[in-house]
Amino acid sequence: MCEFDLEADGQSVPCLYFDQPGFQNTEATLKRAAIRAEELKIKKIVIASASGETALKALEIFHDEELIIVTHSTGFYKPNYQEMPETVRRTLEQKGAKVLTCQHAFGGVNRAVRRKLGTYELDEIIAYTLRNFGEGLKVAVEVSLMAADAGLIETGQPCLALGGTEKGVDTAILLRAANTQDFFNLRIMEILAKPGFYQEETEKK
Repeated sequence: MCEFDLEADGQSVPCLYFDQPGFQNTEATLKRAAIRAEELKIKKIVIASASGETALKALEIFHDEELIIVTHSTGFYKPNYQEMPETVRRTLEQKGAKVLTCQHAFGGVNRAVRRKLGTYELDEIIAYTLRNFGEGLKVAVEVSLMAADAGLIETGQPCLALGGTEKGVDTAILLRAANTQDFFNLRIMEILAKPGFYQEETEKK
């Protein structure tokens, strides 16, 4: 067995690994991210939230940090439909959160090409690659790009980003932000919570 000095070679950062992905991991993921934000004095937290339910829960857990809530784009499910009710958006903004609705970093016109011509474009290939780590990690990376493009977080600076699988959040990462046009400058620094997919592996055997 190889022995090494943890303090000499790096630092040990706890990570939560959930048995299954999904909304049931939301509170634990938010709390794990809040602990790390306090430890590192991170002030910018980017959170994916379609309906606003996760964002409202985050307001109960984060107190000194600035929350950037990234919604689905309007029309994501059907034309002219926005999943986050205007009343929820106003509540979040009144409590100090910033709410961003814009084109998805891994969607947009390239998705239109796929739907019309049946040909996957580069952005969706990147998205599928990130999904090897879980849907939540892909979402966390994507919303950080969207927030950086909107000028809500600084590129080159660490921030926490949270994403999930369908509903809620189940993944939290510390990353060094980048604009979408500089995607390859983005650096995932720490994974703080994610599904371990243990149940999925068991089912395959």
